[in-house]
Amino acid sequence: MLLIRDAGAGATLLEFDPEQHLTHRILVVDDDLHIREVIRVALKKAGMAVTEARDGKEALARFAQERPDLIVLDVGMPEFDGLDVCRQLRKTSDVPILFLSARDEEIDRVLGLEMGGDDYVTKPFSPRELVARINVILRRALVRGADGMAASAGLVHGRLRLDPEQHMATFGDVPLRLTAIEFGILRAFLGRPATVFNREQIMAAAYQMNIQVSDRTIDSHIRNIRAKLAAFDCDNVIETVHGVGFRLGRCEPRA
Repeated sequence: MLLIRDAGAGATLLEFDPEQHLTHRILVVDDDLHIREVIRVALKKAGMAVTEARDGKEALARFAQERPDLIVLDVGMPEFDGLDVCRQLRKTSDVPILFLSARDEEIDRVLGLEMGGDDYVTKPFSPRELVARINVILRRALVRGADGMAASAGLVHGRLRLDPEQHMATFGDVPLRLTAIEFGILRAFLGRPATVFNREQIMAAAYQMNIQVSDRTIDSHIRNIRAKLAAFDCDNVIETVHGVGFRLGRCEPRA
């Protein structure tokens, strides 16, 4: 498969490994093989890469190796259960955690969330609902990541600079006239410059009020951003990763 970098009039073709460009990496931890299989199939249909662990100790080892974007974590595993895993992870990581449990008692939910869990789903569950909840958590994490980086002096990549506090953007020393949506899209890209964003993620970052828009609307905003930067001889502000989404380019003028 090929990665095509959209550069205005021309395009550069490069070889790439598609597994490296899946939207998110999810670690699924459960001692029940059938449940792991159900979750794995649902997440892969949603375009996510899945790693599995059968118990708490294996989960910690997998986490250290894979550094997933989110963990689906069963509470009721023998010996080293999900709460123990969460307790260990929270010493060094704020990775999002969605707890699974066969029990629906309020004390269990409260305990899991107070220990640092992001959500709690009881068994049996709908795979579609589970995927939806995971997407909600990942969207929140995406916005938090952009907000955390924005707390510094500003977001800078190449010649492009964003100041979220003053809502200003410049290319070199020249101010850019961006709409609020365009500013939100660039803010998300600069907050995670190595990430390939799909359209749903761009939508979540740019439209803060859960407004649903079409893919064509997102593509229109991307085209407008490219056109505004092209006026400064920058044709590489946003690259297209065909079949996946978009990512930040070099943000430099043409040589």
